[in-house]
Amino acid sequence: MADQPTETPAARLLHQLLDASAAPRPEQIAVRDSRDAWTWEALVRQSHAAADWLRRQGVRPGDRIVARLPNIRETVALLYAASRCGAALVPISAEMKEFHLRAVIANCEPRLVVVTDGFGEKVAALTDRPVHEIGAIWADLDHTAVIPDAEQDHPVTEPAVLIYTSGSTATPKGIICPHAQMSFAAASINAVLGYRSDDTVFVRVPLSFDYGLFQVLLCCLSGAELVLADGEADSKLHLLIRESGATVLPLVPSLGGPLIRLADRDPRPTKLRMFTSTGAALEQRIIDGLWRCFPEAKVVRMYGISECKRITIMPPAEDHERPGSSGKPIPGTEIAILDADGREVPAGESGEITVTGPHVMAGYWRLPEITEKTFRTDPATGTTRLHTGDYGRVDADGYLYFEGRRDDMFKRKGMRVSTIEIEAAAMDIPGVRNAAALKPTADRDLMIFIESDTVTPQGVLRELAQRLETVKVPAMCKVIEQFPLTSNGKNAKQQLAALLEGSK
Repeated sequence: MADQPTETPAARLLHQLLDASAAPRPEQIAVRDSRDAWTWEALVRQSHAAADWLRRQGVRPGDRIVARLPNIRETVALLYAASRCGAALVPISAEMKEFHLRAVIANCEPRLVVVTDGFGEKVAALTDRPVHEIGAIWADLDHTAVIPDAEQDHPVTEPAVLIYTSGSTATPKGIICPHAQMSFAAASINAVLGYRSDDTVFVRVPLSFDYGLFQVLLCCLSGAELVLADGEADSKLHLLIRESGATVLPLVPSLGGPLIRLADRDPRPTKLRMFTSTGAALEQRIIDGLWRCFPEAKVVRMYGISECKRITIMPPAEDHERPGSSGKPIPGTEIAILDADGREVPAGESGEITVTGPHVMAGYWRLPEITEKTFRTDPATGTTRLHTGDYGRVDADGYLYFEGRRDDMFKRKGMRVSTIEIEAAAMDIPGVRNAAALKPTADRDLMIFIESDTVTPQGVLRELAQRLETVKVPAMCKVIEQFPLTSNGKNAKQQLAALLEGSK
């Protein structure tokens, strides 16, 4: 039986987590952005005022509220305001393009849409739903409204949030995230990470990405200060971290390399005590660089998908142990590695990663067939088992080794190959800042893109031939100065493939 988290507020609504955290620390800073800061008491009041505004716009329990916003304090207040109304917040990247934005709005049918100032007219052309700019909303809030002594609780089965996938390769899917699953996941994650009330958590990843959004809840549970960064130049990242007094930095791999280069140029110490990483495998070279530049900080490897938030975490105290592992299942959850016939394989053997536990979300919004395929009922227990479509293995001590996502795996000359393995080998080549391998298609063979200004395509292929079996060495290599990235900071492989089409 898996261990339970030390605190499990599984039945609590998100705004109740806020109220409980704010009560003992009303005057401490809760959230800060580039413009100003709110104390915990101010955040509570702002969320009440925003909830009152939402109700005046006709928002009722069960409604959806699309928020196409950057990392600003108002996004945090809207999360809790939606919870107070029994509605679901739908956080959308401020960079989401018209094609996917139109599809998301049509799919979730929101009561209203909230956008950045200056974008109201453009977004209004995509929908018949009311569109409001965030500045006008906050100017219309009634900050003098009396906060009720108690609010009617809404059923926890109602979604707290709909998280839409990035849509880099297909139409985005909305993941239904109920209050109970979100609050359990946050408590279980923090039981391992140990965010503290004296922490300052610097969040550059977007709040539309579940990795960013859950930082709000982790700070809420721990009482830590949340610092939101958005739109600042990469060249200022190290400076902003130092000026904010950040102690915890959630990062995606694409941020690791630039941060190391900045720290090499400016080695003055920071207060960082912990990095966390998810979204893609963190290369050992990046981990080594972070250890070198920030010797007081732990580098915590994690693995998860939005459909259950987090799956495994390497305990911070073990950050130098078991290279390549992403740790053990978070407390209160279990993983099983299954073969193609659905049977659990012995320790050390590879198969599909599946997950059970109170953090498994409630399926995809209005997509019953895909939900049934991914969120399956385990015939032996009757519980929901999440089939991730990812592959990995578990060692005899229960530590997970992630081998690749379903989309990363392919067969070449009869051998199963992972783009993750090829990219890891490429990142080991001096001068390579980033790497993205593209699977073979009917029109081209296996190829790799390299971000660098010092290496050559022929040199990269020679180096890869020294590191990989022949079948795993790409047939082609293209070197460019800078990779396109998704709004979540991942390599935009679809755009890279389009570069090939454009060069024909």
